[in-house]
This record gives sequence, C-alpha cells and structure tokens, in this order.
Amino acid sequence: MSTSSPSFDPSATAPSGCPVAPGAVRLSGASYQQTPTELYRSLRREHGAVAPVLLDGDVPAWLVLGYAELSYVTTHDELFARDSRRWNRWETIPPDWPLLPFVGYQPSVLFTEGDEHRRRAGVITEALEGVDQFELARDCRRIAERLIADFAGSGRTELMSSYVHALPMRAVVQICGMPVSGSDTQQLVDDLRISLDAGEGDDPVAAYGRVGDRLRQLVKDKRAVPGPDVTSRMVTHGAGLTDEEIVQDLISVIAAAQQPTANWICNTLRLLLTDERFAVNVSGGRLSVGEALNEVLWLDTPTQNFIGRWAVRDTQLGGRHIRAGDCLVLGIAAANTDPEIWPESYVGAENSAHLSFSGGEHRCPYPAPLLADVMARTAVETLLEQLPDLMLAVEPAELTWRPSIWMRGLSALPVRFSPMAQ
Repeated sequence: MSTSSPSFDPSATAPSGCPVAPGAVRLSGASYQQTPTELYRSLRREHGAVAPVLLDGDVPAWLVLGYAELSYVTTHDELFARDSRRWNRWETIPPDWPLLPFVGYQPSVLFTEGDEHRRRAGVITEALEGVDQFELARDCRRIAERLIADFAGSGRTELMSSYVHALPMRAVVQICGMPVSGSDTQQLVDDLRISLDAGEGDDPVAAYGRVGDRLRQLVKDKRAVPGPDVTSRMVTHGAGLTDEEIVQDLISVIAAAQQPTANWICNTLRLLLTDERFAVNVSGGRLSVGEALNEVLWLDTPTQNFIGRWAVRDTQLGGRHIRAGDCLVLGIAAANTDPEIWPESYVGAENSAHLSFSGGEHRCPYPAPLLADVMARTAVETLLEQLPDLMLAVEPAELTWRPSIWMRGLSALPVRFSPMAQ
C-alpha cells in the first residue's frame, strides 16, 4: 500500500463532524487485550448485538457482536459492502493512521464487489485448488520435523518463535513459489506481521509498502519463468489479472495463511497445555486434533475482529440506526461465543458453523480453510508425537496475549520436555 492517504470519491462521503454514538467504547487498553471476552459481555449488556466503538485516534465505528447480526452483514453485500471508499470519515483520517493497511482502498480482491469480486476470487480459488493437500501435509510434516530437531535436544524452547510462526510461514511461501528460508523471506513475514498486528514503535504503513515491493518482484520473476506454484497459476490464469492485481491478491492470500494459521496453532497448543479437560480428551482419543482445532475456532478464534463493511445506505441492524458510509467491524470472536447460540456456555467440537472464516461472498475463498487446517493439524499432531511429555515452562497465568484487537495469539509460549538424542 502507498504511504499516502487512500484514494476516495469525495462526492460519496458524508460531511465532516459525523456524530459519535453515545457510550462508544475504545477498543484498546491492556485489560481489553488480555481479556476481550469481558468487554464483549459488557458491550452486550450495555448496547446489545451492535455496539458503538472507537478505533485508533477515537475514530467511530460499529462493532457487530451478535452471531445472527454478523451472519446478516456478511451475507447482504447490497447493504454492507467491502469497498472502503464509501466510508463517511475519510476526510478526518490522517495519512499515518495505523489502520490504513486494513481499510485504505487498494485494487485487491478484498475490496472488490459483484462480478469483479467473483472474477478475482475465482482466480485465487483455482490457484489454491492446484495445491495437493496430501503433498502439503507431507511438506508441513517435514518442515515441522526440521524445526523440532533444532530445539529437541535442549529440553525447552519458546514455541511461538521457534515453531508456531515458522511452520505456516515456510509452508505458505513454498506454495507461492518463494524460497522457504533466507533473510528476504523472513523480512517479508516480519513486515506482514507488522502490517496485521503492529506493536509499539512499528510502522504498519511502511511495512505494508515493503511487502508489496517484494511481491512485485516475485510476480515479475514468475512472468519470466512460471513454476508449479500459486503465484504462477495466478500469473498464467485466463482472467488476465494485471501484475498489481496479482500482488494485492497475493498479499491477501499470504497474510490470511500465515498469521491467522500460526495463531490457530498457538491457541490450540495453549488449550492443550493449560486446560486439563481439553488435553485429556485429545490424549484419550475422545477428541481428535481436528476437532480440537475446530473447538478453538469457536472459543479462541485467531482473527477476533475484522474491519470491515461499509453501509451502502441508511439501514437498521440490531436495533441500531446505521448511516450510509458507516464502518462496521466484524466481531468474529464475540459472535462465535454469542450466548444466544450457546446458552449453556457449551461449544460442540463437532459443530462447524462458526464465523471464523467469515461468510457470504467475501468469506475466505475455498479451499483456503482446508489448506490452513492441513497446516495447523499437521503442526499440532507432529509436535505432540515428537514431544509426548510437552508441558508449559511457566504458570498458565504468566502467559500474555499480544496487544492486538484484531489477532488473538500469545506473545510467547515457553515449554519444556524430555530432551531428545540428536
């Protein structure tokens, strides 16, 4: 993305000074980042299924908390669309706003609508369908075994850096036709993390720009010498996407495959290491790793909030008056744990009706969820097989979550185990 402010049609925006809804709550702060479920409960009590919130810089938006309401938003593109140029707040947004990588309009599949979205999503789907899931599982196991071998003799490691983030990173760059190691690839992954989940002192806008530059070079290389990879299939597809369209869509594919999948692995391992019921059910065979992963999507989904949708016209949602151009944040974690669908606080591992991959035309394109499942399942199964006595190296209360309202993943996951002979 450019570091300048995004383009938009001024005639489509509302006047400045759009009112902030009474009782709007800031989506920030240490307490929210560590225990977001408490804020979701509070918002439900105060505001119902759709709550007024404030994003970075006190920019107003609506957080959709209800399962039914979120399902409605994602399946009614005629009312809640993806083109962010509809936003009625653009003239108040500074060029260095940290959420620009999320909402600044780009010629990406994420912001297209109608026939154009179906064309672009179709290219991604066909490119991903070329990935053999059995080969991916085999490659992920090899990657997992190599990563484990690097720390297995020490008897302890910090899994987030040594395993959880590294495995999907290596897998996704491999299927996209990039080298699986090297400083160039690592810089790309670091910049993607900053773009999606910036920490203090990070510059997400600049990081996003570097990601685009690296992928422009990749597309140029694949134009010259195509190979058996996702990027080459997008380059040679009959839809004739431009280089910039492919770059933007590759960013979406890689970002969705790496960071959320890593946090999915992380959150599953955390539950296995801290929740006795969860661990016993898996080790005792009453719950497969696949079912455990599915339960985590309900309870601790890796993408907890997603920005967003923009109202096409004035409408009503959850008893709220939504103005044309208002921004809606999809509260995926809140919706997945909505007491209206789980009144007894019980989540069935066999139920796959969660909204972790969103819904409607803009849901995660098939077969991406299946590929993410292959990566995550292989990562968890291989680790448990190789290190059967794996346990936390700290007390569960000492684990901390990354300070993000968007992604749900630990800052670190220190573990210990019996050292393996090298």
